[in-house]
Amino acid sequence: MSCPICGNATTPEMRPFCSKRCADRDLARWFNGSYAVPSTDPEDIEELDEALEEAARDQRGPEKPH
Repeated sequence: MSCPICGNATTPEMRPFCSKRCADRDLARWFNGSYAVPSTDPEDIEELDEALEEAARDQRGPEKPH
């Protein structure tokens, strides 16, 4: 079996990974959302749209009065 992160052979103590480093990298991917499962729930989609709009406003900065 090969490590899903780097492809090296796995070790029995760290299986399915080859090392603690690869196991930690995998855990970090879970924490930062890289392993997210897409949702088709309309409420989730609406929340995502609102979050994206807010992020876009934050990047533009405060609006200037005309």
